[in-house]
Amino acid sequence: MTAQGKFHKRLSLTDLTFIGLGSIFGSGWLFAASHVAAMAGPAGIVSWLVGGIAVFLLGLVYCELGAALPRAGGVVRYPEYSHGPLLGSLMGLITLIAFSSLIAIEAEASRQYASAWFPGLNQPGGSHPSVWGWLFQFALLLLFFGLNYFSVKTFAKANNVISVFKFLVPLLVIVLLLTHFKSENLHVQGFAPFGAAGVEAAISAGGIIFAYLGLTPIVSVASEVRQPQRTIPIALILSVTLSTVIYVLLQLAFLGGIPTEQLGNGWTGIDKQYSLPYRDIAMALGMGWLAVLVVCDAVVSPSGTGNIYMNATPRVVYGWARSGGFLPVLTRVDAKSGIPRPALWLSLALSVFWTLPFPSWETLISVVSAALVLSYAVAPVSVAALRRSAPGLPRPFRVSAFGVLGPLSFVVAALIVYWSTWQTLSWLLGLQVLLFAGYVLLRLPSRAARPRLLRQVRGSLWLIGFYVLVMGVSYLGTFGGIGAIAHPWDTLAMAVIAFGVYYWGACSGLRSEELALEEDDGE
Repeated sequence: MTAQGKFHKRLSLTDLTFIGLGSIFGSGWLFAASHVAAMAGPAGIVSWLVGGIAVFLLGLVYCELGAALPRAGGVVRYPEYSHGPLLGSLMGLITLIAFSSLIAIEAEASRQYASAWFPGLNQPGGSHPSVWGWLFQFALLLLFFGLNYFSVKTFAKANNVISVFKFLVPLLVIVLLLTHFKSENLHVQGFAPFGAAGVEAAISAGGIIFAYLGLTPIVSVASEVRQPQRTIPIALILSVTLSTVIYVLLQLAFLGGIPTEQLGNGWTGIDKQYSLPYRDIAMALGMGWLAVLVVCDAVVSPSGTGNIYMNATPRVVYGWARSGGFLPVLTRVDAKSGIPRPALWLSLALSVFWTLPFPSWETLISVVSAALVLSYAVAPVSVAALRRSAPGLPRPFRVSAFGVLGPLSFVVAALIVYWSTWQTLSWLLGLQVLLFAGYVLLRLPSRAARPRLLRQVRGSLWLIGFYVLVMGVSYLGTFGGIGAIAHPWDTLAMAVIAFGVYYWGACSGLRSEELALEEDDGE
């Protein structure tokens, strides 16, 4: 049996910043531009800015949590610390779904772009993988697994090398496409041809939030960071700020680089014309060599992000297992390498599972975006609850004006979840409600455990109420619902509900005497 060990503090600020930037720059920039243009037109630039601001707000919240409580799998542990194990288990499951499927999504993206050179990787006439395509994805997953098996520093060195190449190509794309910029493209149908609803839809369903959500891997490896109180906030802020600038410039370059004659019917359907946006636009502009470079980067870039999530997911599994107090084998850390290897094996199995139905990148994107935002959304509530119950907790990074930024960040996250459409939320949130009910029913017969169970239910009921209300508005609203509540009143209703739920959740946290913030995994 492998000896139980502790996490090793080997990651520097450079390592952590590259983890953040590397996880943000995966397949999102390679696919999102044409989807955003088809949904929002030139106003997609606003969508990227709103998405960047939203993630920056949530990143600030994570700065406070990550610096005060640098824990392995922190994104899962924080809800447990603030509201109890039941909430930790619920958020752990949804985060595990998001992280493990992200590994598969990035392998999918690499295969889809590689099919530009090797058409046999796709099924005829579509973007779904052939048998050879699935084997290509499986080989990538095994590569990610191998890079993460021996040492966190081995993973970090590989990630740093990959990240340099990942950023050179999009910067080159921006410069070259801006030399072909046609300002008239921004006025073909007006700046916002699909109105505010198009801007909102692009944030959730267009791939913008998916492209941005790379903050949690930084928090997940907090136990392995040198000087985490200083390093985590700087890495988070640098990652979000730099990525927002690059994403906005990439979208602008794409919008202005399209030959104007191809926009005779407006922006609708542009994602079909440019299914591989930057490769296709390079070909349209006669820059075949740039198209080749984009395809090279498109295979490497998602692979780098998949590698990062193969590193982060075992930490989430570790935190989830500790939070729920089950499957103790998943909390075992190899003494020599400092790697939670049983959790890493489970991460590999789950990532393979997500490729089995042979989905395409577009099939998984909405579900993963909503799941990731849900895992982010609980963070402001956890900060508010811990400020009430643990005012003396050392906070090396303390968010200023949290009385405004706390509820604002939760409301923004709730709106992004709502814009994910009824088709996504009905089963994603419905599954969480059913799991909550099953958890309670299984433990209710035990008289001895009943008082503790009831306390956990009180600590997590706000989240279940939030899920039910979101599903209700989603069904009645205009984002995939029946349209009984017209836009923008459905969005406004969701904002009001989220504002009330935030304070409900903040007041539902554990009392000071119930807190257990100590840790023994190597901090």
